[in-house]
Amino acid sequence: MSDFVIQGFENFEVHGTRKRKVVSESKMNAVKIFAAIFGILLICELCVYFFVVPCLDKVDITWNGLSSYTKESMTSVIAPCANKKFMNFSSSEAKSLLLSVPGVESVQISKRFPNKVYINVTERKPVAMTFVSSNDRTVSVEIDRNGVLFSGTANSSKIANSDTSLPLISGIPVENIPEGMRIPQKYRALMEQIDSIRSLSQNYFAAISEIHVIPKEYGNYELVLYPIHSRTRILTGRQLKEEDLQYMMVALDVVNALEPDVEEIDLRYGSVTYRTKATSLHQETGEFRE
Repeated sequence: MSDFVIQGFENFEVHGTRKRKVVSESKMNAVKIFAAIFGILLICELCVYFFVVPCLDKVDITWNGLSSYTKESMTSVIAPCANKKFMNFSSSEAKSLLLSVPGVESVQISKRFPNKVYINVTERKPVAMTFVSSNDRTVSVEIDRNGVLFSGTANSSKIANSDTSLPLISGIPVENIPEGMRIPQKYRALMEQIDSIRSLSQNYFAAISEIHVIPKEYGNYELVLYPIHSRTRILTGRQLKEEDLQYMMVALDVVNALEPDVEEIDLRYGSVTYRTKATSLHQETGEFRE
C-alpha cells in the first residue's frame, strides 16, 4: 500500500514539473514575440523620424537675435531655402542670403532632426549717422563700429533719429558708396573712438549737433564739432577722446564768457585760439583768464 502511494506521488511530481516547464516556455515565447513587435515598431518610427519626415516636411525655422527686423522679413530673404525640405536645406546658402542684408553683421545656423533649423542673427549696431545720395535724393544711413554703412528698418531708423548719443557725421566721402560697403580705412578709427565714447555713462554727444570731417593732405584729417546750444564751432585733431570733449566744453564756456561773439575755437595745438566774427585772433594758453 505504501509503495503505491509513493509511486503515485512521484508520478504526480514529474507531471507537475513538465506542466510548469510548458507554461514557462509559453511565457518566454510571448515575451519574445512582444519584444520583436516592439523592436519592429521602434525601427519603423526611427525610419520615419530620420528619413521620411526630413524628406517630406518643410523646414521649421526658429529665429533668434532679431530686433530691428521681423521674422517675416528675414524669412522672405531666405525664401529660396525656406520652402525646401530638411534634407535639401542649405545652411551655407541661407547664411549667404542673410549676410547680404546690410544691417546683418553675422549669422549662425544649426540643423536638428527631423526638420528644425535654428538661425541666430547678430544685427549691426549704429555708432553714428551720415547722409548719402540714393535715387537722386539724400537719405540718412547708419554706420557701425567697423565703418559699414547700412539702413535700418523704419522702426530702427525712428529709434536712431531719437537717440541723442548717435552723432551726425559729415564730410566723409561716402556719396557713391552703396549700403553694406565700408567707409574709407582712414576714417574707421574715428568710428571706434565714437563707439568708445558712447559707452560712457556721460552722454557727450547730446551736446553736439554735428561732427564734420575735413580731409587733409597725406591721408590725414581734422574734425570740426558743432555744439547744439552755441553758434561757435570747435576745431580739433583727428583723435576724439573723453578728455577732448570735456576740454571743449570748458573752453566753450570760458571763451564765450570772455567774448560773446566768438565764431570759432581752435584746440588743435595744445592752446586755445579763438576767432570772433571780426576775424581777429585771440590766444589763451594755460589757465583761462582775462
